[in-house]
Amino acid sequence: MKKVLLTGGYGFLGENIYQLLLDKGFNVFRFRSNQYDLRKYIQVSELFKLEKPDLVINAAARLGGIGDNQSNPVDYFRDNMLIGMNVLENAAIHDVKRVIQIGTVCSYPKMTKVPFIESDIWNGYPEDTNAPYGIAKRALISFSDALKRQYDLKTTNILLANLYGPGDDFRPGTSHVIPALIKKIIDAKEHSRKDLPVWGDGSPTRDFLFVKDAAEAIVKSLDVDISTTNPINIASGKETSIKELVELLILKLKFNGEIDFDTTKPNGQPKRLLSVKLAKDLLNWKSNTIFDTGIDKTIDYYLKNKSKIDSQGSKY
Repeated sequence: MKKVLLTGGYGFLGENIYQLLLDKGFNVFRFRSNQYDLRKYIQVSELFKLEKPDLVINAAARLGGIGDNQSNPVDYFRDNMLIGMNVLENAAIHDVKRVIQIGTVCSYPKMTKVPFIESDIWNGYPEDTNAPYGIAKRALISFSDALKRQYDLKTTNILLANLYGPGDDFRPGTSHVIPALIKKIIDAKEHSRKDLPVWGDGSPTRDFLFVKDAAEAIVKSLDVDISTTNPINIASGKETSIKELVELLILKLKFNGEIDFDTTKPNGQPKRLLSVKLAKDLLNWKSNTIFDTGIDKTIDYYLKNKSKIDSQGSKY
């Protein structure tokens, strides 16, 4: 039985990967950050010596929304670089058979032709508000290529679209747009507020991917012998504007107030729509969750867990 080291295994994405790996019969080791701090090389080295994994899925990262990225750019760059470099280098040194390195759509240049094609990732600078995060993740693609040439480490680099779903982070300081809006709309209803402030002008578009679909693609990639370190988009291949998202949520949550687009706040990247051709060709994978259904499941999760989430933060 192959042993998988899963970093970030208690996170939003990691929890879904973990459950799927167990269902597939893998022997999985996951851990919390107070056991091993992946930013510290010595601790990562000790982790690999003790666990001796055959395969690694590196889902650990510092994550957050636009506001948190703007407030902590150094942390986003440093933490993601250190985590990625320490895990990848130790995988190479300890003869791991394959690493699945999780990257991000934020690595793409701010102005990119739509849909985003993997080879275009190098053709410009990312959107300013999350550039340190995006550049760090992009640099790890180059690092994985260097490790392949020097140590013959096999790495599959996955570029994920904007994830959402049950178990997402609903904390105001770090949440992404879907959980943030769900919580904001429900809070507005509970306090009888008639306006709904939304960052930006509503025009940016996003490619939203249901978290379980992402986990399925990642686990599936363990069994596919991909010879290149070039990245692969994992996305829905469908484009939704923030305005369309807000209108869908207020309809589902029966909010009767007015949307107040705050144009003093940043929009983020203007457009995001990822090509999914390579994922289909190499992994024989596509996203199967209808956006409307995924939103219903996310709302239902929050409503069922609201008191716990509001008092303690995200589930994981």
